[in-house]
Amino acid sequence: MQLVGRPATELAHAVRTGEVTAVDVVREHLDHLAEVEHRLEAFVSVRRRSALEDAEAVDARDDRDSLPLAGVPVAIKDVMDVAGEPTRFGSAATSTTPASEDDPVVTRLREAGAIIIGKTRCPELSLWGTSDDQAGTTVSPWDPTRTAGGSSGGSGAAVSAGVVPIALATDGLGSVRVPAAACGAFGIKPGADLAPVMLHGEHHWFGMSRIGPIATTVADGALALDVIAGTTHLRDLIQAPAPLRVAVSYRPPAPGVVVSSAWREAATEAGRLLNHLGHDVARDDPPYDPSSVQATIARWTQGAVRDVELLDLDRDELQSRTRSHLNRGEQLARVRPVDADDADAWRTRLAPFFREHDVLITPAFARPQLAASAWRDKTWVANVAANMSAYPFFGAWNLADLPAAVVPLWEDSGRPLAVQIVAQRGQEDLVLSVAALLESTVPWTRHAPGWNVPEAT
Repeated sequence: MQLVGRPATELAHAVRTGEVTAVDVVREHLDHLAEVEHRLEAFVSVRRRSALEDAEAVDARDDRDSLPLAGVPVAIKDVMDVAGEPTRFGSAATSTTPASEDDPVVTRLREAGAIIIGKTRCPELSLWGTSDDQAGTTVSPWDPTRTAGGSSGGSGAAVSAGVVPIALATDGLGSVRVPAAACGAFGIKPGADLAPVMLHGEHHWFGMSRIGPIATTVADGALALDVIAGTTHLRDLIQAPAPLRVAVSYRPPAPGVVVSSAWREAATEAGRLLNHLGHDVARDDPPYDPSSVQATIARWTQGAVRDVELLDLDRDELQSRTRSHLNRGEQLARVRPVDADDADAWRTRLAPFFREHDVLITPAFARPQLAASAWRDKTWVANVAANMSAYPFFGAWNLADLPAAVVPLWEDSGRPLAVQIVAQRGQEDLVLSVAALLESTVPWTRHAPGWNVPEAT
């Protein structure tokens, strides 16, 4: 049985029934990682010996036949603690001391039978839509001249190249959705109270950040989200109720951003597909306003300042672009400090829109993802300008704390084109059902070509 390339649901079933062992599954994926990592540069650490020992333990578990992720290899973004591994947050300024215990979501994964095979690369303090550090630059498996996105680029690349069927990411400004879209995978950011990112007991970036999975199928993503959120209903994908009222928008939230024709057409085509399937589709734009953009930027910049304080980092050891970001955050805090009422006001402003529409479809990007280069060495202005021009459609939904996912639809010039699906708070199941509907209507190529990953049949 070929194991690399199979969805997590199939692998877990095979391990639960004894068709294969967890050790077989993990060893084959680790061998594949060793073959491709020199081109991918997705990992900052690999737990080969520990992962195989963990797989042996899963094979010996009395409850193996009930484990939802039995023997499934999973990668973890290097902002979450994995016992025995340092948590570096993409920064040379952080401690090299190994974590003494797992993050709660990692514990949930282990309890479900998953095997942690390594930790994935991200930019310093997860601030950017690219993933490079002094040791490597993570590339998109679809186009190695382009970044895998960020800040969870290592997780997106690992999934796309077949190294793992599921990887965990965090999303404070699009950091699940950017790499999923850049790597032709499915990714979902939950909302409301599901899977918050916590740092030393505080909600990361004033509540904007959530943990979410990247996977090659909606079913895998739904199962992983269920496990990490501590819920049980999301894995049972509901059929999208018809007719849904679907809004399609390709107007960017911030002025001055140009959306290319290929990405506008991606959103339009998703609307056509849903209309063909019996749903009511209309062109309509959310009520974006400057105050919500300003509130999002305030949380992004001032959240970074708080991260440095909580992690007790030496600023002199941080990258120049990060120091500039902190300076902007401190300047902004003096004139426009973070106000919890900003998020409430944005949700109130959105309420009429979501009374008229059940689901919003937008492009994932405004233009192709950024080049795979040393963005860590570029100026703060260059990083901000590039990120805002390429990835304008995500941050609004972090501020509103709404569930949002991306699904790839097709390709343009050898790179995947994806769309974003957004729904009201508490409607992760609806976002997943629409994603599954698009997946069944236009099945995507689950892994990038050229990485020796046979497509599961």
